[in-house]
Amino acid sequence: MLESELFGHEKGAFTGAVARRIGKFEEADGGTLLLDEISEMDFGLQSKLLRALQERVIDRVGGNKPVPVNIRVLATSDRDLAQLVRNNEFREDLLYRLNVVNLRLPPLRERRDDMAALAGFFIGKYATANGRPARKLSREALAQMQTYAWPGNVRELENAMHRAVLLASGEEVGPDAIRAPDGAPVGTHDATGLAIEAAQAAARNLVGRTVAEVEQDLILETLTHCLGNRTHAAHILGISIRTLRNKLKQYSDEGLRIPPPPTGQAA
Repeated sequence: MLESELFGHEKGAFTGAVARRIGKFEEADGGTLLLDEISEMDFGLQSKLLRALQERVIDRVGGNKPVPVNIRVLATSDRDLAQLVRNNEFREDLLYRLNVVNLRLPPLRERRDDMAALAGFFIGKYATANGRPARKLSREALAQMQTYAWPGNVRELENAMHRAVLLASGEEVGPDAIRAPDGAPVGTHDATGLAIEAAQAAARNLVGRTVAEVEQDLILETLTHCLGNRTHAAHILGISIRTLRNKLKQYSDEGLRIPPPPTGQAA
């Protein structure tokens, strides 16, 4: 179905194909096509995508004549494609073909200065949509939000602001209105608590992964939530600072981004 959606199909190509259908590649001819979450694409279909990008032609499902296309492709993924290549889950040649200009959007917890602007935008949007009065986000609420990890990134922040608009009753959107879907307050933990939560969440996601992969994610996620503090991260992880530094050097040599240490702490 995805192949038909992207490349189209000819009449009679499969059961239910009662007429020719033009796919997204042909619809976008002369323009831009966004492929969201490309890491989820079937491995076999990746080869067809590679041909479309490399040779600028596609084959409709059930067709016998190549169709030329001229488009620009933007591809997004919330997973590490290089790691997927190492796991044989993503084609290496397709990654190289796509990776002309690579833009990394850091998670929300790494750009906390953006929270005020994003929260203000979403509060205004949902206040208008729900017929609620326009309120500003209080300083206390913003400070509380900035201690939270936001694992769902901007989508989670948007939903939280939607709830806050409905819950707020004062002149401002205060801390009491910033709540999780289950009603629990959001952002009431310090950086160490966040690191422990992150380590526990990473440890739960073990199925289908190697020990080295899980260890790498656990170390980097814990270090991120410790704001780069090697000593705190090593304490939470239960390893020596020397072991942690050796691991970080290994990851750095492999081309991974390592959170920098706080000012005054040795790397």
